[in-house]
Amino acid sequence: MAAAFVIGQMQIHSRDWMDQYFARIPDVVEHHKGVFIVRGGAPELMEGEATLPDAAFVIRFPDRDLAREFWASDAFQELAVLRRSGSTLNAILVDALE
Repeated sequence: MAAAFVIGQMQIHSRDWMDQYFARIPDVVEHHKGVFIVRGGAPELMEGEATLPDAAFVIRFPDRDLAREFWASDAFQELAVLRRSGSTLNAILVDALE
């Protein structure tokens, strides 16, 4: 099975949720065998006319099944509720070239 990546772009509307979310999300990702490849702000538009997100991330998982298990997990969904209180996220799941 090929590795899989969750790629996300986030618009931040308030920052009240961020300390608690970012203190906990690394452990939840790691528990599901995920690794952050990219996690940060300052996205730069290289081409096109899309609205830039405030932050972007890429998480690598050993396969799609583990990525889906992470996304559906109670621990992540609890954090997702917190995140949604002050941000909007677009996320996709894609396979690695392996």
